[in-house]
Amino acid sequence: MKALFGIAGLLLALAITGVLIRQQMTTTKRSELPMLPGVAGEPEGAAMKAALPSAKNQTEQYRQALEAAMQSQRSMPDDKQ
Repeated sequence: MKALFGIAGLLLALAITGVLIRQQMTTTKRSELPMLPGVAGEPEGAAMKAALPSAKNQTEQYRQALEAAMQSQRSMPDDKQ
C-alpha cells in the first residue's frame, strides 16, 4: 500500500512539473535584441547583424587569447631550501 501511494505521489509530482514546464515554455517569448539605429533603406535586421561579431571572428579571438596564454612564461620556483 505504501508503494502504491509513493508511486502515485511521484506521478502526481511529475504531472505538475510537466504542466509548469509547458506553461513556462509557451509563455516565454524569444528575447528581442535592442534596436540599433541603422542606415535608412536597410532592413531592420541588417544593422543588427553588422553590429554583432561573427562566430568566425569570435572563434579567432578565442584562439589568439588561448595561444597568448600558452606562450606566456611562468616563473619557476626555486629548488633551494
